[in-house]
Order: sequence, then C-alpha cells, then structure tokens
Amino acid sequence: MNAGQAKHILTTIAAMFPDAHCELNHSNAFELTIAVLLSAQCTDATVNKVTADLFRKYRTPQDYISVPLEELEQDIRRIGLFRSKAKHIQNLCRILIEQYGGDVPSEHDKLVKLPGVGRKTANVVVSNAFGVPAIAVDTHVERVSKRLGLANWKDSVLEVEQKLMKRVPREEWTITHHRLIFFGRYHCKAQNPNCQICPLLDVCREGKKRMKRSQVSKPIEE
Repeated sequence: MNAGQAKHILTTIAAMFPDAHCELNHSNAFELTIAVLLSAQCTDATVNKVTADLFRKYRTPQDYISVPLEELEQDIRRIGLFRSKAKHIQNLCRILIEQYGGDVPSEHDKLVKLPGVGRKTANVVVSNAFGVPAIAVDTHVERVSKRLGLANWKDSVLEVEQKLMKRVPREEWTITHHRLIFFGRYHCKAQNPNCQICPLLDVCREGKKRMKRSQVSKPIEE
C-alpha cells in the first residue's frame, strides 16, 4: 500500500467519525489506568457501568488497598477475569504509593512495568491522560488495519502499531487511534461489518470477499 492509498483510507474514516474519542469514563490519569486495565476482554460499556460505582467508592490508590481483596473482587465481579484484575489493581496501587507518591507515572516505560498494564494500556494512558501521541492497538484497531491492508494478516499487535505509526503523522496518532476504534466498533464489526454501505469497500480485501460470498449465496430469481 502506498502513501496515497493509506491517506485515502484514513481521511475517509476521519470524515465518518470526526468526533471519535475515548469512551471509558474517567476524570484523571489514575481512573483511566484502572478503567483500561478493567477493559481487557470486556466492553467499554460494561466497564463504565462498573466504574460508575467503583470510582465513587475508591478515589485514591490507598482506598483500593484499604479493603480486603475479596471486597474489591465483589465490586468488579461483572467484569471478565475479575479476580486477577482485582489482584492487579491492588498490586498496582501499592507500587504507585511506594514508588510514585500515589501518582500514575507519565512515562511509557514506567507504565508498562505496572501490574496488569501492557503496551496497549500504557499507550491509552499516555495519549489520553498526558497528551503524548500514541497508537494503542486493541482488537478493533488490529481488525480494521488488517482488513483494509494497512497491515498484513499475520502481523503481530506490535507490528500493526509500528506500521500505523509510519503511515500516520505523529501529531495524528491519538485521534487516528480513536477513529479506527469507532470504525471497528460501529461500522466494520467483527461478525457483521457494514460492507454493503462502506465507502472503503473498493480497497477492503475482506469486504470484497464478503460481498462476493453474499452474491453467490443469493437465490436465483426466476
């Protein structure tokens, strides 16, 4: 894919979702870190329902470690993998208190060392909480990038991120990340993408396959 084709794809998606943004409710870097940690293998909508009560009860790292682990587990039990996530949260909060004065570090290399925080989570936090350009590759970004040819089918998550970083101007990394998520979440869905009305069908290898299959499966009218 050349630069012109990549620009066409990204410009089209930008026009479709000009107001794309982080949909995890939060009011500071600490809440965002907790929300993104909880969002692994879970929808943002479910996380927001849980954090609506969670963030009223727990406001600081100290609050999270002041309760028994079992109590925190019950508070997030609607979240997938809630037991391991509760343990990660308490361990993360202890490190924040012991090493960072209770604050979330703004450096990517420090964030990824925190329990339950991987590269994607760190990218979300630095970009949304601290204004550092980053492209976090979640399932939506990975799926869309591969379907549209911005990355190869066999690319790892890191390779997808690196290719997007090369194709997108650095100052647009964060907003492009949000737009790709919106495109994948609301248009190019995993199971039922809107191929028939997609303005990018002409450049989407997945869409072309799906449309061809749907044509073949249609009954022949007499």
